[in-house]
Amino acid sequence: MSTELRTAPLDAVSLDPAVLRAELWDAVFAGDEYTATTLVQRALDDGHDPESVLIDVIAPVQAKVGEEWAANRMSIAQEHAATAINDRAVAALSMHPAARTAPERGRITVACVDGEWHALPARLLAEVLRLRGWRVDYLGAQVPVAHLVAHLHRTGPELVALSSSLATRLPTAHATITACQAAGVPVVAGGAAFGPGGRYARLLGADAWAADARRAADHIENVPIARPHPGHQQLDDLPHLDDQEYTMVTRTRPALVRAVMRGLDEAFPAIRSYSDVQRERTAEDLAHIVDFLATALYLDDADLFTDFIAWTASILTARGVPAHSLPPALDLLAGELKDFPRATRLLLCGAERIAAPRPVSFAPARNHP
Repeated sequence: MSTELRTAPLDAVSLDPAVLRAELWDAVFAGDEYTATTLVQRALDDGHDPESVLIDVIAPVQAKVGEEWAANRMSIAQEHAATAINDRAVAALSMHPAARTAPERGRITVACVDGEWHALPARLLAEVLRLRGWRVDYLGAQVPVAHLVAHLHRTGPELVALSSSLATRLPTAHATITACQAAGVPVVAGGAAFGPGGRYARLLGADAWAADARRAADHIENVPIARPHPGHQQLDDLPHLDDQEYTMVTRTRPALVRAVMRGLDEAFPAIRSYSDVQRERTAEDLAHIVDFLATALYLDDADLFTDFIAWTASILTARGVPAHSLPPALDLLAGELKDFPRATRLLLCGAERIAAPRPVSFAPARNHP
């Protein structure tokens, strides 16, 4: 796989999406923005369907970027550069004459949950909807709930397409869904955060869910979505939140991380030889563990936490860090949370998952930074 920038003129582009995917991947991996954007423009010049380029070419290339990062074959900097190039490829497509469609349908708002910075899935959906003739307000990454609702009142869209890739943003997604529906606007949820088959989208009260941009556009186009009835409360959806475990774990997150870091000096002696940078990375990993624990408490879903622990173990192994560093951390965290039965049960399940590994049922959307 070449990592040299290509500057020679490109020949005609194959209409086979697999061939175009491979060529785009080479350019993205090499950090060659010129070749990547030229490939997309040339494909449209040669008659490639714009929607197919978005869904069958750019989206799979971006998914591979995440896989390569997870396997430690791309650095964080390379992953960020690759994502930026894919975003530029989408922009190049949107400006091409073949992708210009007059808006003849209703208005749709596309936004990411507040705290969600993976904006490319939402951008892909926005462009697919535009290609199909919708008027689209694409609000991008990290949209605060209050600003989103103000936009809905001002513009009156037919629905909101809400995207999230980070499972830890699901409590915020719940608040966002509830606020949009209270404003009388239905919500179609999408993104890896909402779990296999969209199970968390249904749990959190979304009006619909779709696995990808094409299926989301198909659903919006073909399945009527009724305006919601305002008035339901979040606790109506998740009565287990009455026990306050989610709230307490969330509020004490910094203290929990500090306590476990102190305890690891005794429970996992190898950490004493860590550099300052390694200790900082360990603290970041602990913070992610607490975040996923809190989210699993919010949803009352053990699989979300145990899948994340198994995924974290695989990430550590790919980076040469022993996965047996995780059980001591989970034990220490359980000791800090001994008065919280649901939390301690989840931590025990996480430790058991490492001891008896099985395939992860889905990529638990911590994904790449």
